[in-house]
Amino acid sequence: MTFIWLWTDFLLWVLFALSMFAVVKIRANELLRQKWQKIFAQPLALSAFIVFAFYILIGLSDSIHFRLDNNTTTYSVLDRMLLPALEAEEKTYSTPLNFEQFSKEYLDNGLRGRVHLNLPPAEITNASDNTKNILAISANALFYAVGIFLVFILFLEKFTPINTKNNRSAFVTIFALMFFCTWVALMMPNYHILGTDKAGIDVFYKAVKSIRTGMIFGLLTTLLALPPAIILGLMAGYFKGKTDDVIQYIYTTINAIPGILLIAALVLILQVYMDEHASDYASSLERSDLKLLLLCVILALTSWTGLCRLIRAETLKLSELEFVQAAKVFGVSNIKILFNHLMPNVMHLVLISIVLDFSGLVLIEAVLSYVGVGVDATTMSWGNMINAARLELSTDPVVWWPLASSFIFMFILVLSANLFADRVRQVFDPKGDDNA
Repeated sequence: MTFIWLWTDFLLWVLFALSMFAVVKIRANELLRQKWQKIFAQPLALSAFIVFAFYILIGLSDSIHFRLDNNTTTYSVLDRMLLPALEAEEKTYSTPLNFEQFSKEYLDNGLRGRVHLNLPPAEITNASDNTKNILAISANALFYAVGIFLVFILFLEKFTPINTKNNRSAFVTIFALMFFCTWVALMMPNYHILGTDKAGIDVFYKAVKSIRTGMIFGLLTTLLALPPAIILGLMAGYFKGKTDDVIQYIYTTINAIPGILLIAALVLILQVYMDEHASDYASSLERSDLKLLLLCVILALTSWTGLCRLIRAETLKLSELEFVQAAKVFGVSNIKILFNHLMPNVMHLVLISIVLDFSGLVLIEAVLSYVGVGVDATTMSWGNMINAARLELSTDPVVWWPLASSFIFMFILVLSANLFADRVRQVFDPKGDDNA
């Protein structure tokens, strides 16, 4: 086995390591620990965070790539977990949890009918048997999920004190995720859970693989946009004068250009360059991954202005307070004042911006891919799925499941991120609902 590290793999794991480091720092800070305890005390925010963490876990499992010995195909850990769905390709469309092909064709006997799919058991020949088999697998999944959940509860009671009443919503969410994972594990070797697309590829596999792309857009783009937003915002608010004028001119000019047009122009330039230097990339996977990373950089270059403006306004106010004036009198350097005195006092704005902007960046990926300037066509993403579904909606009968699948997965991620972000805003914003 040979591990293959892509740029986005490395950056995602670095971001995860930084998050773990931040958790350690928060636990060591009494004030921050109390604020985060206040966030997780709300049942809805806690449930949203659990769902969001589940998405992150899937994205990380899809960010460990390797090649097996004597095999040129690159897999991820997630690919191996979804191997039945990955390998069981069909001829064309099939509806979710069906045993037959969606469209009719001429069979070996010369009659027109629907072909039996490769994945479902061969003994299923009618809809009634198919329904009974699905219900039987679902009942087994429920039984196993209850057993796993009970073991999980016993483990928690042994090592951590838990309050069942206060954590009821969290336990319901965890059980729902356990049941979903168990149901998928039992159903996947027997059915295409969300059907197949025109090429016969499992739609559930494509939707789950798209999680990594969404997480990269939401997390990496935000991370790349933070340095210019924080540094330029602090400098504009602290130095004022010509420095403030120049920085304002820069982000005002960027804001004056329509965002989609600017991104599209930069992406098209990038596309032309990559096409002219196609021989520089070892494989199509590395080429598409590099394009994904550069697209995140382009989005970061066009999305830092809003946070920069907020930090500038807050720094203008903070720079007139006594502790900053005292630091100047005692001869503290401007660099130390900026990063030791001012930056910690604007981090609540940074945190609120991160959690609020995440869902917007996930949606931007879908929009860019829909208009044809998004990720590479070989990269699985919800935007590419939605783009491909445009023609499918005009067929008769309508092929609805690829679009519905991408919408549901993206909706759950964005909803959980927004619910959690709203709670973070309430707790950390000095003018928030919980701090009024």
